Amino acid sequence: MSERDSLAASPLTGHAEALLLFRRAHESGRLHHGWMIHGEPGIGKTSFAFACARLLLGGTDPQSRAGRQITAGTHPNLLLITRHMDEKRKRMRQEIVIDDVRPVQDFLHHTAADGAWRVVIVDAAEALNRNAANALLKLLEEPPTDTIFFLTCPAPSALLPTIRSRCRLLGLDPLSDEETRQVLSRHGRAADSLPALVAQAQGAPGRVLASDQSTDDAARQLAQALLEGRTVIEPDTLAGLLRHDDGFAVLCSLLGEGLANRARQLAGQGKLTEASKAAEAFASLQALQRETERFNLDKNQAVRQAAAIASAP
Repeated sequence: MSERDSLAASPLTGHAEALLLFRRAHESGRLHHGWMIHGEPGIGKTSFAFACARLLLGGTDPQSRAGRQITAGTHPNLLLITRHMDEKRKRMRQEIVIDDVRPVQDFLHHTAADGAWRVVIVDAAEALNRNAANALLKLLEEPPTDTIFFLTCPAPSALLPTIRSRCRLLGLDPLSDEETRQVLSRHGRAADSLPALVAQAQGAPGRVLASDQSTDDAARQLAQALLEGRTVIEPDTLAGLLRHDDGFAVLCSLLGEGLANRARQLAGQGKLTEASKAAEAFASLQALQRETERFNLDKNQAVRQAAAIASAP
């Protein structure tokens, strides 16, 4: 089972206040039809969405019938929308395309089993391309009865304003060190490595879990240099990065994480103009990645464009 596939099965660690907020909204009888779950990469946004789905579908007990179905991915009232394999290139797409969203229509045309909620989770909604985003927007504009949408993304600015305006925003805070330790232990990280990994995670254990799976050290070194304002890209560094099929995607992910962190830090310091520029850079980077992958553009040039976006003041 991959890290992503295990999200439905893993218990939620942390985020107790956010879950309580959602639970109270549910109990009030005035539950909003669209929720945008946002927070830095690796913080547990999708795990949180699944926890909310378990609450709505009566599957909080993993041993119950509904609980087992959610874990197995077979619950008739739950649909996960995410990126899929590009069969031509034999690798994971970097964007969610219209074909990935079309199953929602069939899903919503069926009456919910047992008269319960229907739940749609859009994982990494920032990866929606324009057509997919517009298709989702139409569903959010006229939401079917007893249907809840959860969209996960690093920052609300990563999505269309029209989509944001139709969702209730719910931000997740970083996990504590102890919560981070629990997540890493559950995913098999050795006890003697935990202190260093917890420090590296900075409250987002998924960041460590993802980095363990990446063999592209060049992307990490280059991202750090660009975020520090060093704009010269050595030819050997660029060649090393693009030697891997996912090198450009990894670089964009790391740069996006850095820009999102920068925007939050600047906003926290009251530097709203600078924070807005960092958020705009994040959105530009996301657009560059989508267009590069969609049209198979020259990644050498795309890396240099990404560098200009990330290193701009």
